[in-house]
Amino acid sequence: MIDARRLRTLRAVADHRTVTAAAAALYLTPSAVSQQLAALEQETGHALLARDGRGVRLTAAGEILVGHADAVLAQLERAEADLAAYATGAHGQVTVAAFATGITQVLAPAIGVLADSAPGVRLKVLDAEGDASVPMVLDGQADLAVAVEYRGAPRADDQRLVRFPLYAEPFEAVLPLHHRLAAAPAGAGPVAVAELAAEPWIGPYPGNPCHDVVLLACEHAGFAPQLVHSSDDFRAVVALASAGAGVALVPRSALSGVDLSRVAVRAVDSELATRKVFAAVRGGAEQHPLIRPVLDALRAAAAQLAR
Repeated sequence: MIDARRLRTLRAVADHRTVTAAAAALYLTPSAVSQQLAALEQETGHALLARDGRGVRLTAAGEILVGHADAVLAQLERAEADLAAYATGAHGQVTVAAFATGITQVLAPAIGVLADSAPGVRLKVLDAEGDASVPMVLDGQADLAVAVEYRGAPRADDQRLVRFPLYAEPFEAVLPLHHRLAAAPAGAGPVAVAELAAEPWIGPYPGNPCHDVVLLACEHAGFAPQLVHSSDDFRAVVALASAGAGVALVPRSALSGVDLSRVAVRAVDSELATRKVFAAVRGGAEQHPLIRPVLDALRAAAAQLAR
């Protein structure tokens, strides 16, 4: 019989591509991970991994088993949710990984909603970049993620996750006050992203989901932005723009509370310049009596934000 714990180990190795990284995610030693994988290969009668440079890759048999592992692990999550509902109801802690603006926009308001709707649920909040929270959920470091769509994110049909759309917000152009497009004439529409093609740009580092949004919007407008200055702190991005160092696209909510007195902020014409925010849990956990109220509270906070 195949041990479900070993399936989880195989899934972690498939995600992280090295035994060492998978061991760190699972809070095990590399030796323990290797032993579990060897036992799983013995249980199945197939080689599941092959060396690939400094890492490992799944064999054809390993790919087949990982596909089944996702379904098995999701079903185990459902079983735990059903048992928790039967045993205790909604009393306990939920760990939520979310990026800073997501905490401000929906997670902090959701805590207030939960105080009334599910007082037995306690949240532990972990500040994580928009592309880091989903891997934390998959690795078991968090129960729920508030994340951003980005290149390389697990697909919407990935059985390991269940997603719940929360909100979408536009990016806006942040321009130095002396910029030729800073002053909008009466009746002027949004700034065309293509008009900023020749400018020096300020933007997040590669790997930040907002970096992907900027690249996609610029690529759709027919150019690759000349990223001269890099920062993941939008206060720093605005400060650099105010000094005339370049132009930027910044999510609207990230401009809240930032000194905008020395920059111009204008809407842009690109639908791709949008940050799409969603909540995600492991497949099967969406009905857990602790997680369900948190999802409901997040969606209520997102609905209020939209209004």
